[in-house]
Amino acid sequence: MVRASLDDPLAFALSPPPNETPEQKSAREHAEAEARKTSEAIDEQIRQEKIALKKKKKPVKILLLGQSESGKSATLKNFQLQYAKDQWLEERLAWRAVIYLNLIRNALQVLDILQQAMSQTNKDRCASSSLTTADISDSDGEHRSHTTVYKFTDKHRLLKLRLAPLRTVLVDLEKRLGPGSQEIQAISRSLSDPTESRVRLREFGVSSNNGWKSILDKLRSPAETGSRPSSKQREEGRDEVTDVLLGCKDDMKSLWQDPVVKQILSHRRSKIEDASGFFLDDVDRIASPDYEPADDDIVRARLRTVGVQEHRFMMDAGQSLALEWIMYDFGGTRSSRALWAAFFDDVDTIIFLAPISCFDERLREDQDVNRLEDSLSLWRIVCSSPVLAKAQIILFLNKCDILHKKMKRGVAVRDYVPSFADRKNDTMTVMKYFQQHFKELFKSCSPEPRPFFVHFTSVIDTKATATTLSVVRESVLRQHLQNASLI
Repeated sequence: MVRASLDDPLAFALSPPPNETPEQKSAREHAEAEARKTSEAIDEQIRQEKIALKKKKKPVKILLLGQSESGKSATLKNFQLQYAKDQWLEERLAWRAVIYLNLIRNALQVLDILQQAMSQTNKDRCASSSLTTADISDSDGEHRSHTTVYKFTDKHRLLKLRLAPLRTVLVDLEKRLGPGSQEIQAISRSLSDPTESRVRLREFGVSSNNGWKSILDKLRSPAETGSRPSSKQREEGRDEVTDVLLGCKDDMKSLWQDPVVKQILSHRRSKIEDASGFFLDDVDRIASPDYEPADDDIVRARLRTVGVQEHRFMMDAGQSLALEWIMYDFGGTRSSRALWAAFFDDVDTIIFLAPISCFDERLREDQDVNRLEDSLSLWRIVCSSPVLAKAQIILFLNKCDILHKKMKRGVAVRDYVPSFADRKNDTMTVMKYFQQHFKELFKSCSPEPRPFFVHFTSVIDTKATATTLSVVRESVLRQHLQNASLI
């Protein structure tokens, strides 16, 4: 037996005890063998876990980028509608409260415009009655001769009173959705009258770090979970919001269809029906006790969330390659864009949304910046990022439906984009012109050559978008497999 050195305490501790009997030696060796087996089993378990981790399918990571109100959330909802239908159906009824919120905001926005016009008319009358003929200069008379005189009646004053309950209901709905965010303080200014005073408008937003799920859970009643509720459950689930909407339905229709209101909106060049989350044309259908949101309603509904929203779902299109998709929906306001770069690492695909209908619009947060110019600047930043050099970038030139409406109304692109010059002012010419600008920036700013993918979209059109997403899905999966070195 080798004698352990007294200078090596470890060797001394591991050495057999002195005067060990044969029975003790056998027991010790048996215990040591069992300990080795346990250690080897643990080592093997760790090895197998490492192998399983390597084999585990890496999720598909997609970023949705673009300025505020570019259509990012509507694109995400289209993905869920097509490829995550269980989750879509589970959340369907909870979207009803969001659609109610949108409808009420639409009505109050029009009502506020009406009230402002009535107030201005009263001021003008008071000013006129306080002046004598000698006080009126030629320039004053000329200015008033060009001022539009609206023929307000008792009906308009009555609408202000009858629709007042909507303001209380709006506050109640916002409380149900959660603490409001004051991130955006939008400044609205009439394009037809630059001298008009600026009016600050607040767009309600909610904070959430897991997309709409936690928000919609607050809106879901027990009758709305699981199976489709019966008519009796729907009747019992009616609350004050539904009752007020039913009571105000005819007045909301009357307000929106009123000729004087249409005249005011026309003079202000206000096309609120082009904005996301507009439902005043659907009052009869939505202000109903048995209303259930249609797929198109949910896609059109606007719920502004603050920060970065992570949405996870499994593709359930019956493919053998079932992968988890993680889609990040980022706030598009200027204050939110600093968060984007932190998510650029290890991304498979970026879907960039640029609304090409906004060539004549200004940013909510900065009325001195043209929205199309802002989209092009963002596009340049994304394309030139070295971190995204290997990422696939897919461009959605969105809101082509609104662009077409503007072309039919005769809005001249060259008045806002001088470089458009004397080209034909029609939808296809404008679409191709803007596409070429984005393509040139893509080619000149990309750190290395890569293919240019572009789609003309109107993401609130679920049928047309489904076809686009089918093509995008295959492209994303191909890019993901390439990144994983599987093809």
